[in-house]
Amino acid sequence: MPASQENKMNGRIAFTYPAFVFYQIARFFVVASTEMQSVAVGWQVYDITHRAFDLGLVGLCQFLPGITLFLVSGNVADRFNRRNLLMLCYAGFATCSGLLLYVTHRGTPSVHTIYAVLVLLGVVRSFSGPVSRALLPQLVPEEHFANAVTWHSTVFQVATILGPSIGGLVYAAFHGPSAVYATALSSAGIAVCCTTLIRPNVVARVREPINLSTVLAGLRYIRKQKVILGSISLDLFAVLLGGAVALLPVYAREILHTGPWGLGLLRTAPGVGASAMAVLLAYRPLRRRVGATMLVCVGGFGVFTIVFGISRNLILSLVALTLVGASDMVSVVIRVTLLQLMTPDQMRGRVNAVDMVFIGASNELGQFESGLTASWFGTVPAVILGGIGALVVTALWAFGFPELRRADKLTSTGN
Repeated sequence: MPASQENKMNGRIAFTYPAFVFYQIARFFVVASTEMQSVAVGWQVYDITHRAFDLGLVGLCQFLPGITLFLVSGNVADRFNRRNLLMLCYAGFATCSGLLLYVTHRGTPSVHTIYAVLVLLGVVRSFSGPVSRALLPQLVPEEHFANAVTWHSTVFQVATILGPSIGGLVYAAFHGPSAVYATALSSAGIAVCCTTLIRPNVVARVREPINLSTVLAGLRYIRKQKVILGSISLDLFAVLLGGAVALLPVYAREILHTGPWGLGLLRTAPGVGASAMAVLLAYRPLRRRVGATMLVCVGGFGVFTIVFGISRNLILSLVALTLVGASDMVSVVIRVTLLQLMTPDQMRGRVNAVDMVFIGASNELGQFESGLTASWFGTVPAVILGGIGALVVTALWAFGFPELRRADKLTSTGN
């Protein structure tokens, strides 16, 4: 086989495993389902109340269950068959879409009814995240796991780009959210069907007793493993401080003067950069000095955030956001790979549940932090300060977590 053809094959090696293929097809459809549904929910809630504050409650309703249930969801993921749990979660997503379709079909629903369904959706998400991520290492051998993570991230980015676009088009074409909810229901149904075809390499797990010690085992494990603690906390604080997504509408309208079409481009740019980087990493995987690479890329995330903050040109802003997404993707691939491979299978559910809380906190609280600092200092200073904050965090973590800085290879030991 020619070298170029062999390299292409190695870049797609994860897709030679049928379980991984069905897993990714199912995940694409369920992520696209939730993303298109989020567009419809946002428009519908605003149409009912005409208050921007209620849009914030939409995110809060879905975020709070993850905070309150992460200890439970992690233990469930470690005690029961993860493939079967994932099917139940995807069926739960379909159920939520069906409920939104039902209450909408009956007439203009109460916003409180929609919030109740979103809380249920948050409960389903609190279980699906740890279960899905804990199942992934059972689908491919360890030597191909880094390749699986890069394609896992690519599929997610593609779904998050296409989902909102499809949701917006369907909403406009059918003049309301009902068709979007029906499409989301169908998409989640496809995910359930694909999940039934997954045949993971199930590892026998010791059934631990249910007590306070086993429930908190994930937290204790992360605290002891400095590489894992350093990587997930670095991502938490860098994104918490450096996230500018919440302020993109202000940039589009008042700073770049582009209008809604420009906002769409700005929102898409990080996903495009992340997807391109994920594909590049699939064909040119990281082999050495992964800890130092992660620190450099998180620092780059801060630098490109500052560039976006000071830009007054749409092209430069799009380039900066594309590089923000690309830098963040390198960090994501390294963090997820190290976390999964350094965690024993019998603890992956609990450890991933903690990581999902860190991710949720960085994204949701990061939006709140951006809005708060923008109200204090102004939009542009808020973004610039956030980028500077990400650089400061990177420097502090480089010295505070030498184990992370010295991490060399993406293996089960991190060395």
